[in-house]
Amino acid sequence: MSDSTMDADGVRDYFNSDAAICHYTAASQHLGLWASEEKIFKRIFQPSNSLLELGCGAGRIAIGLYELGYKNVLATDYAKNMLNAARHLARKLEYRIAFRLADAQSLEFEDNIFDGAIFGFNGWTQIPGAKNRLRALHEVYRVLRPGAYFVFTTHDRERSPHQNFWRQEAQRWAAGEQDPDLMELGDRLEPQANGVHFMHVPTYQTVAQALQEVGFLLEASIMRSELGQESSAVEEYSDDCRFWLAQKPSA
Repeated sequence: MSDSTMDADGVRDYFNSDAAICHYTAASQHLGLWASEEKIFKRIFQPSNSLLELGCGAGRIAIGLYELGYKNVLATDYAKNMLNAARHLARKLEYRIAFRLADAQSLEFEDNIFDGAIFGFNGWTQIPGAKNRLRALHEVYRVLRPGAYFVFTTHDRERSPHQNFWRQEAQRWAAGEQDPDLMELGDRLEPQANGVHFMHVPTYQTVAQALQEVGFLLEASIMRSELGQESSAVEEYSDDCRFWLAQKPSA
């Protein structure tokens, strides 16, 4: 396994692959917004809000928001090929959506300019390294206006259906017998047809602590399955995950 699999370049290469682009483009074309996403976005964001989407992939969320009347969305991703696929699909639909190449860890935006931010489909936990994920949170906090909300999703290690695996994994880490390609407990490297997919599966407490360290107020956190019933297509496409609603303080 290449050492680069666990760094930003390795993750970027995965998302720039033709197979990954095909996979995410199909979701943009056929799945659209999850019912849970639509419920949350409509609750906390106004159609006139300026919204920053991070890790937009092939445009599934940006296109879904546009169809709901959110016309002031800037969709960003750091995988150039994936971003080009999103642009192509938006042009095909004749949707005037703004896309930009951007790295969540180093955003080239002024302070306090967005009314909200979104990091969908567990994108934040596909940043390798706790310090790098924390850096991304700091950047989101910086570019949000006071009082604005940040919505993102993660898996939840404590709610995972694979508890036996995680108990064994914790034992391996405690004994120093973990996979040497992993950086920290919670990391997963999953071989797929389009390459090796990286994901960090955090605990509730580690995410809550990271948000607090950055300065966010945690308004709510809830599992997708507790928000209502998703379509069978969505449940087949993606496992259950936890939504996080964090607010930059108004003061």
